[in-house]
Amino acid sequence: MEIGKLPESVLKRSVIKQLHVKRPEVGNGPSIGEDCSTVQLGPDEEMVLSTDPITGTASDIGELAVTISVNDLASAGAEPIGILLTVLLTPRMREVKLKHIMEQVDAACKRYNVQVIGGHTEVTEAVNQPLISVTAVGKVKKGQMVSTGGAKPGMDIVLTKWIGLEGTSIIAKDHEEELLTRLPQSLIDTAKGFDQYLSVLPESRIAVEHGVAAMHDVTEGGIFGALWEMGEASGVGLDIDLKAIPVKQETIEVCEFFGINPYELISSGAMLIATNDGNGLVRKLADAGVASAIIGKSNSSNDRRILSGDEVRFLEPPRTDALYSVNANN
Repeated sequence: MEIGKLPESVLKRSVIKQLHVKRPEVGNGPSIGEDCSTVQLGPDEEMVLSTDPITGTASDIGELAVTISVNDLASAGAEPIGILLTVLLTPRMREVKLKHIMEQVDAACKRYNVQVIGGHTEVTEAVNQPLISVTAVGKVKKGQMVSTGGAKPGMDIVLTKWIGLEGTSIIAKDHEEELLTRLPQSLIDTAKGFDQYLSVLPESRIAVEHGVAAMHDVTEGGIFGALWEMGEASGVGLDIDLKAIPVKQETIEVCEFFGINPYELISSGAMLIATNDGNGLVRKLADAGVASAIIGKSNSSNDRRILSGDEVRFLEPPRTDALYSVNANN
């Protein structure tokens, strides 16, 4: 495709025509020449906004872009309404690939009942693979937004599902041939399928109903990064049992292959929650078919500690995600 804004005919048939979800709160949706849309909220509701790019992979970026952004809203206890997309394409990319990306976007939007309410599409030499940046719009009852920084000393720290799901899936898809030199196809296929677990909407709804003080989806920097961010935002210390952190064997195998730390691997699909009643929340999540575990407690100190038997590790601010070292070395 030629560098610059997409031709109107391509924009109509391969972008706008692929979008089917409509929300009653949204006024003007995406159309030729329109740069703005409206979102109507009730008098007792607040708008929640989030933005994120997908840069770590070119695989399934339409799906990932929507899911990751919806997860940000879910972590705030908000109901997702819509997303705005900025799609940057390489000159080498064919229109059929663009259409496929937008079909992924629409399928994810249908799953979460989210409308594409606007965006921008462009072909540019500034990127070497397709890049999507998403701004997500949601709503929450006035005064009821859940923050990352709401944890208080003495609370249970709960983690849903397993760490490393997103990173494991991305690596398995992007580096399958390398992994096959040592790992069986069945393990790699299972790892690729971890993308089915990436939404945290179900557990966020259950957690909000149960009563939580803080929630944070585990993304770049992995569980170690997310724990630091929750502790830092809340001004609390943490004592976390390393052995209590749930991790799939496939994640361990894939990480060992590339010599990376699974606890520092991008982990969308896992939600970190601070609550006064961790056992009750774990039971409610189990009743809904969502795996979870209490992995530690918050405290009034400034220390954020990872405990493994007699060994103690002090958490530090998040470093570059382990996924990028895999991509950099291959």
